[in-house]
Amino acid sequence: MTNIAIIFAGGVGQRLNGTDSIPKQFLKINDKPIIIHTLEIFEKHPQIDKIYIAIHPDYLENMKTLVKHYYITKVAGIVKGGITGQDSIYNALKFARTENSADSIVLIHDGVRPNITPDVITKNIKCAKENGNAITCTSCQETILVSGNHTNPEHVPYRKDTFAAQAPQTFYLQELLNAHETMREINPNYENIVDTCTLYKTLNKPTYMVEGNRGNIKITTIEDLYILRALIRFNEDLEAYGLVKEKTGEKIAAV
Repeated sequence: MTNIAIIFAGGVGQRLNGTDSIPKQFLKINDKPIIIHTLEIFEKHPQIDKIYIAIHPDYLENMKTLVKHYYITKVAGIVKGGITGQDSIYNALKFARTENSADSIVLIHDGVRPNITPDVITKNIKCAKENGNAITCTSCQETILVSGNHTNPEHVPYRKDTFAAQAPQTFYLQELLNAHETMREINPNYENIVDTCTLYKTLNKPTYMVEGNRGNIKITTIEDLYILRALIRFNEDLEAYGLVKEKTGEKIAAV
């Protein structure tokens, strides 16, 4: 059985104020593009066999150059992204299916989420093998309000029952491809389908959660970029100085 990471980075970063000329996945932290930070985590993970990347068509050649320059050897294909993130994922899934078995496990991950821990990747693969899929999430620390009119709260769920979905989100290759094709028939523009978990729940498919790390943020705003810089610096300091937890001897995990 093959474990595949699909990294989608087809956007152009329009919401990242002040950096619209450069897609956010190519912005540098510690002199290295964000997407390379992301790819290196999957490159180094012993259970990941292949990586496929969906990238904005205008940056396809640039991505190929970066992969070669940084020796990301597990990359098996780079495809053109689509109009939406889900279109990009679909394009990568179709390409991956041409050279991998139906029962391959695929981890869908944002190119601009470069602070995922190896342990979360391992838990995703384990959960998917046991249950059929895995959704990385963290418990919410804020009170969640549900409001259709964006003015009055209609529902306030108990905080203890609320979670924020992150990535990776992990599935069997052919099953996920089938889900996409079903959705494209009934909702070709993926309206309101913000991630693969939403796609599955819209199709009334069961999903299973695994606990993620809180530092696994998605770069959407300029504030996120500064937070990420601090987190990556923190992680690099931990690794450089070999800091470990007292008593357990384990490396201190990033937030």
